[in-house]
Amino acid sequence: MSRKPVHLAVYDTYADWETGHATAYLARAGYEIRTVGPSREPVTSVGGLRVQPADALDDVRPDDSSLLILPGADLWDTSDRLASFARKAREFLAAGVPVAAICGATAGLAREGLLDDREHTSAVSFYLAATEYKGGSRYVDADAVTDRGLITAGPTEPVAFAREILGLLGVYEGEVLDAWYRLFHDSDVTAYAVLEGAR
Repeated sequence: MSRKPVHLAVYDTYADWETGHATAYLARAGYEIRTVGPSREPVTSVGGLRVQPADALDDVRPDDSSLLILPGADLWDTSDRLASFARKAREFLAAGVPVAAICGATAGLAREGLLDDREHTSAVSFYLAATEYKGGSRYVDADAVTDRGLITAGPTEPVAFAREILGLLGVYEGEVLDAWYRLFHDSDVTAYAVLEGAR
């Protein structure tokens, strides 16, 4: 079955460890992972990885994508240079295409007003409150939250973030998704047999 690509946002200072579980298992499931930057000029992650984006943000359309993933980055909190990615997230959600944001990207979405009417989470509630957004009453103290096509998670929850993504796109479901999470989050060796049995 042909699937539309998953678009992974990359920009200077992006947190390269936050999306690895998700992109690895999406790729194993047959999704093409396309990196998308502010332009096609190389960017450098917070871990020092130099990445050449496959696409420029202006060229990415929701109709051509299965999902937009927004990792955290220092730039979300130190400038407005990534605001265009939050606007692109609005475009995706309006078109019915899911968006997944973790860490600082949740603050970018809060500033864009995308968390005002959706259940969501982040690092801590007061981190988002500092953006002066209007969605504080919808904040959920959880490892990751999915609401109407939008996934949010805090910086310490890359495995839960991936769990929500894999579940939303139907890569794993039910007890298999639970086993995947238990294996990678809890090091539960009994979960391995469930995963192997599902292959």
